[in-house]
Order: sequence, then C-alpha cells, then structure tokens
Amino acid sequence: MAHKNAPVPNERLNRVGGEAVLDGVMMKAGKNCSTAVRLPNGNIRVLPRTYTPPKEKHKWMGIPLIRGVCNFISTMKLSFAVLTDSAEAAAGEELKESKSDRWMKKHLGFSLMDLVGGLSLILGIALALCLFIYLPNLASAGLERLFRRDLGVWKAVTSGVVKIFIFIFYIYLVSLMPDIRRTFQYHGAEHKTIACFESHRELTPENAKECTRFHPRCGTSFMFVMILLGIILSLVVRCVLEWGFKIDFEALTGSRLWESLIYTGIGLLLLPLVMGIGYEFLMYAGKHSEKRIVKILSAPGLWMQRLTTREPSLEQLAVAIAATKHALPDIFPDFDRAAYEAKEGFGTAAADTAANGDAPVTDTTAPTEANAPAADAVLPGEPGAAPSEHTGATEPEAVTGSPAPAATPHRDETL
Repeated sequence: MAHKNAPVPNERLNRVGGEAVLDGVMMKAGKNCSTAVRLPNGNIRVLPRTYTPPKEKHKWMGIPLIRGVCNFISTMKLSFAVLTDSAEAAAGEELKESKSDRWMKKHLGFSLMDLVGGLSLILGIALALCLFIYLPNLASAGLERLFRRDLGVWKAVTSGVVKIFIFIFYIYLVSLMPDIRRTFQYHGAEHKTIACFESHRELTPENAKECTRFHPRCGTSFMFVMILLGIILSLVVRCVLEWGFKIDFEALTGSRLWESLIYTGIGLLLLPLVMGIGYEFLMYAGKHSEKRIVKILSAPGLWMQRLTTREPSLEQLAVAIAATKHALPDIFPDFDRAAYEAKEGFGTAAADTAANGDAPVTDTTAPTEANAPAADAVLPGEPGAAPSEHTGATEPEAVTGSPAPAATPHRDETL
C-alpha cells in the first residue's frame, strides 16, 4: 500500500514541449502541434499541425536509447516545417505555388522549397560535424605539434574542451544578431509558459513571467549533455584502442591528419549512442529535477540557457500561451481555437485580455511607430526560481529545444 505521505506525481510534467520559431512559439502535446505567431497586424495566429510520434509508427522506435535518435530526427523534420509556417505567417503572406513547384511535386514528389530546405539541412549537418567533431580532433593534433608532446588518450579531453569552447562561442556570436535575440526571447517565453503550466498556475502572461526561464529538458541542455557524453565515450574508446589493443593510428598512417580523420569517423559512429544516452538523461532530469545528482549534472546546460534564452515581454508570453492552450484542448476546452486559426489571427491587446482573463497586455519591447528599435532589446531580469523541468517536452520523449543555427528555429522542443 502506498505511503500516505508519498508525493503525488505531477501529471503535467513532460506533457507539453516546444521551441521558439520566427516571431512565435511552437508547442506540441501528443499529436497536437500548434505554432503561434505574432502577425504584422499585431494579432496572434495559430497554425495547427498533426504530429505522429515515432513510437506510434513502429514500436521498436520507443525502445530506450533508440527512441532518442528517432525523436531527434523526427523533431528536426517537424522543426523545419514549422519554421516555414512561421516565416510565411510572420511575413503576412503565404507563398504561392509556382508552375515549376507544381511540376516538381508532380514528377519528383517535392517542391523547390523542399529541395532548398533539404540542402540547407545537409549543409547545416556537415558544418556541425566539421565544427564539433573534425575540428576539435584536428586542434588536438595541432597542440601536440605545437608543444611537441604526445597527449595519448588525453586527446579526447583536449578535443572535448575545444568542442565546448566552439559551442559557447558560436551561441554567443549568433546571440548578437537582433533577430536571434528576439527568437531567444520567445525561447524564454516558451520555457516560462511550460513552467507555469507544469506548476498548475493559471496560464496568464503575468503568472508565466514570474516563472523560471531555465529548464533541464531544453535543447540547449541536450546539446551540452551530448558534448560531455562525447568526451567521456571518446576517452573510453581511445583507452580501449591504444591501451587495450595497442593500436596507434598515427604510427599506422604516418600522419596526424589521418589519425584525426579516423577518430572523426569513430565519433560519427558513437553519435547515435551519445544521442540516445543524452535523451534518456534529459527525460529523467525532467521528472526528477529536485534530486541533487540531477541538479549537479544539469547545471552546465542550465548555465548555457543564460545565453540561449532572454527575458520575454508580456506580448511574447501571450503568444506562447496561445500555442499551449491550442495544443491542449482537453485542458483548455474554452480556448477559441477557430478564432486563432483564422488567417487574420486573433488577439489585439483588448482581445488578448478577454481571451486570457488577465489585465491589458503591454509590451515595451515591441516595435512601435515611436520606438521601433526596442523590438530587439534584451530585457533585464532573471528569475531566481529554481529551474523546473525543461519546458519544451512534447510528451514523455520530448526535449524542449535550444536554438539552432541562425537559419533554423530554436530547438527547444524537449526533443
């Protein structure tokens, strides 16, 4: 019999997850995917999609470790789709299908935009592999040559340190771009809204603003955990190969460059395992964020979220709330989904107030005729509340996302 003082499980944890997109937020709960965007006319429009989790397509995709890789791939595909949706809506127009697009779809099965998106994804992955796998290995070889010392298995550690430096520097550089800073504000809005929802508070911009913008299930945390796991697994592999099997790739090939390429290939082979372990850790961290060991292991990822999230305005929180309520019709049955799905959107200041039941929403950072530059301002303030579970999970296997490169939406979806 359960102990009468046993804690009551929070059924809202991992229930919803999402990511920041262009001028909006995408929230996903089960099969419901809702992308809310602030239109040029000031209204909020919600673009619905249906999402089928990989485990519902094939049972083996729900097996631990494997499900992390499957969810990552499916979420990336979804991210590019909602990014296109949000870009069209934010621009205030929908792209018209040309004759060439119709011909390509009929004869090839995909449009020109699909082709461009696919090539962008391939180039993005290639750049990421170069920056985070090949370049760190090459840097370790360069340090050996510079100091004329053989680092041995510790090359895995030095390449890992280089990898972390590249990751932090990259995030810092893109955060200087005004559009990305605004996207990072929407990332903060996504986190705060999910934290408010998971704490069972009334979902209003004012309540959400009081919640934490840091979440252990965030895509930023996922990336950082993957880097740390990659360092550990690379060190183990080098120890096994060089100490156990006495294999020295530099001696065999006669080149540090070839050694770097070989270990780059080994890193690629380890990537699915790293993703699987990282995903399982984040899902565990999302449900047990109060445990000390989880707090310690999640700390680096939470620190990184100080770069990838910014304090959102009330209007940005209203967008995230609209996406959340639209994605959860069973919890918010009174939410007017049809009104928000209309092409002209819904939610002027007065309408937002009536719909959300809160005080009039004002956004001092939103662009106005009198003060347009304020739109990209980074608002001060950082809630001191302890981080709750990453706000971006879409289900027990989702990971709220962290921002992707400038060309991609912030991947906050708790995978």
